[in-house]
Amino acid sequence: MRRLTRTVAAAALATALALVSACSGGDDSSEAKGGDGKALEKVTYLTSFGNFGRDSYAWVAKEKGFFKEAGFDVEIKPGQGTGSVIQTIVGGQADFGPIDLTGGLLQLGNGAAKDFVAVAAIQQRTMAAVVTVEGKNIATPKDLEGKKLADTPTSVVRLLFPTYARLAGVDASKVTFVNGEAQTLMGTLASGTVDGIGQFVVGQPTVAAVTKKKPVVLPYSDVMTDLYGNALITSSKLAKEKPEMVKRFTAALLKGLDYALTHPEEAADLLKKNVDATNTGAAAAELQLMAAYVRSSNSGTALGTLDKERVAKSIALLQGAGALKSAINPDQIIDFNLTPKA
Repeated sequence: MRRLTRTVAAAALATALALVSACSGGDDSSEAKGGDGKALEKVTYLTSFGNFGRDSYAWVAKEKGFFKEAGFDVEIKPGQGTGSVIQTIVGGQADFGPIDLTGGLLQLGNGAAKDFVAVAAIQQRTMAAVVTVEGKNIATPKDLEGKKLADTPTSVVRLLFPTYARLAGVDASKVTFVNGEAQTLMGTLASGTVDGIGQFVVGQPTVAAVTKKKPVVLPYSDVMTDLYGNALITSSKLAKEKPEMVKRFTAALLKGLDYALTHPEEAADLLKKNVDATNTGAAAAELQLMAAYVRSSNSGTALGTLDKERVAKSIALLQGAGALKSAINPDQIIDFNLTPKA
């Protein structure tokens, strides 16, 4: 009788353990494996500048499973502008992130950064701009003289401002910049403590929502027509050691970008799901404005393409304006073996 009792108890225990194992194993499998059945590779991704609609495509790629299908478990963190994103990636605290390509050229050509490469374009034209609101008596670039602007220290708007000012006929020495954070710049403008902020042109809907005033935008592209906008970068080390991994990540991110531009309202909702402070209407409007900068006549047939001749023209423009201390070439900042093909 005791033998029978022990047998039944053992069988019951084995069954219970099997059920626990099956349940546990199923959960781990779904969380830890990608579309090819392999374990997911952990990646840290930085947005370009805070958590606005223009950067929501990364959240789309995560929420829609594009990253997971490509074999990645991605943590998304808010970036603080070009220089900061480069430093964080080169320093090993993140793996990928978008920077303004022109800002990257300035950082590289002036010895402020190295050991990073661009692997895809996000926007085919620069979206850098100074943004203000009605009532500040700013309608042209010249009106910026005597005014106070806020921006993050390493933002491309700030880095590129001396070149923009020179080409637009502005005395940059008469414009004051104060430091700000990506997520608080619009509130600073709304408070009236500054006259304008460094911002992307697609930020207009969010500026209007925060300030309750009509935005006034001075786009850098008005005087610098050949410049690219944001480009996805990684460290030179990662690009060299894991080129196929870089290609897979890039493809998944661009899939998210394509989906976000096609479904801006859904993309805004997915951003809201992850960033509670999101204004979904403004986020969707940002994506709608951004579409023209991502899909332009210069982009060929595929998202993300980068043209060596255009990059060379951008370098020549910066050199001609005296913005670069040393000569550089496109291959120093872009790995054309890893970029999408037109």
